[in-house]
Amino acid sequence: MKKQLSLKDIYQARYRIGGLIRKTPLVFSEALSEKTKKNVYLKLETVQETGSFKSRGAASKLLSLSEAEKKRGVIAFSTGNHGRAVAFMARRMGIKATICLSNRVPAYRVEGMRQLGAHVIQHGESQDEAYVFTLELREQEGLTLINPFDDPQIIAGQGTIGIEILEELPEVDTAIVPVSGGGLISGVALALKTVNPDIKIIGVSPKVSPPMFASLKAGKPVEIEEKDSLADALLGGIGLDNRYTFSMVRALVDDMVLVEEDDIARGMIFAYEKHRLVIEGSGGVGLSALLKDRVSDLGENIVVVVSGGNVGIELHHEIMSKNCRGEEKNGFKF
Repeated sequence: MKKQLSLKDIYQARYRIGGLIRKTPLVFSEALSEKTKKNVYLKLETVQETGSFKSRGAASKLLSLSEAEKKRGVIAFSTGNHGRAVAFMARRMGIKATICLSNRVPAYRVEGMRQLGAHVIQHGESQDEAYVFTLELREQEGLTLINPFDDPQIIAGQGTIGIEILEELPEVDTAIVPVSGGGLISGVALALKTVNPDIKIIGVSPKVSPPMFASLKAGKPVEIEEKDSLADALLGGIGLDNRYTFSMVRALVDDMVLVEEDDIARGMIFAYEKHRLVIEGSGGVGLSALLKDRVSDLGENIVVVVSGGNVGIELHHEIMSKNCRGEEKNGFKF
């Protein structure tokens, strides 16, 4: 029977992961506040030890396993940050971890997982293909699957971000959250809306490949073509057998907006120039949405979840260099 998540589950996850996860800062963005004429705050998940919010869900799930499951080992499929988080937390707990990635995952993400001690396997040209291969390995080797988003323990772990927001900014009106498979926004939305149903939840995805957006439009989980994006950690499908996040996003999220690649770059540049923050494209989509005025009726107090900072040094340097040189692409000055 499908488990119905509640705020209690999120508080239990918070207690469970407290010794492994950093409470991340909520910082006021003067630059975004001046632009929007609102009070804008950034929730900086970039300071987690693995560089993204995924540590929360990974810790929550791994700590819920039985001793027998831990002994057999775990397996995960990922576009990068989830695999890194599982590898890191599994190593801390003495659990053997296998991570399956598609061949589209950037090399710096692959190497990062290997350095954390995980057995990394690349297969297929999309997260969906890597997922199918993951299921085969799980059956062959008796491993426990650590789903990147569609799991109650994962969602509850990510939802602890919502609790932290409420504790520091109880008057929050709107939360802007990156969306891929929906684990992050489902957890955050559940925490915030349970306390105050009037809080507006806005999801943001890259326009080139938005699986949750397409699924909501179709009224059911669908597969879409996976294309390259600066927000590479937001690529991959939501799973045709999705049990939790699709229905939670449909019920709890007020709006979904899409951002162009140039706008994602703009968000990364803005974060560095105005806040000296090095963020990945996936972490910057919420900034992109505000900078391009893609969202409205936000209320007075807005929180943007900056979900991660795992960007390759060469890529980040290239984007910043193009901005300094004034190069243009599709009418956008980098």
